[in-house]
Order: sequence, then structure tokens, then C-alpha cells
Amino acid sequence: MRRKNAQSIGDVLRQFLRQEGLETPLNEMRMVAAWAEVMGRGVASYTGDVFVKNSILYVQIKSPALRSNLMMNRDALVRRLNEHVGAQVIQNIIFR
Repeated sequence: MRRKNAQSIGDVLRQFLRQEGLETPLNEMRMVAAWAEVMGRGVASYTGDVFVKNSILYVQIKSPALRSNLMMNRDALVRRLNEHVGAQVIQNIIFR
């Protein structure tokens, strides 16, 4: 017997996370993990603390030259990171 209201498990989970207010914190955690994946080992080795607060990704960079380079490419990085996560999680990046 087939059910007419069948939904995929992914849709049900997304709906549940949204209803419980867990979707945003989960996406923020995914964004922090995405930093090292998107930027690679080289940049990740110069990275300290990474966290999201109020749709802004804060990244501590230990190299002033790298920080300057990343600041110039900030808009492209925001797009790449949001695409990697699959949601509009951040609007800006602040390098410290």
C-alpha cells in the first residue's frame, strides 16, 4: 500500500530543525568546520579561533600578510563559504 503524503527523510529533518530553532546553530557549526575545508591546510595552519556571531564569521589569523590578502578577497570568501554550507549563514567576515 502506498502513502500519498510520503516525504523524504531529509525534508522531514529540515522541517523539524527549522521548527525547533536548531537550523541556524547547526549551519553556524557547519560554517566553522567549512573554514578549514574551503581554505585548505595552508591557511588553516595560520588560523586561530573561528566562530559565528550575528551572521558574521570571526577568524583569528596569525599572519599579518595573510590577513591582508584575505581581507581583499572577503566578498568572494563569503560567497564560497555560504555555497559550501548550502545556506546563507554569514554576511561578512572579520579577520582579527
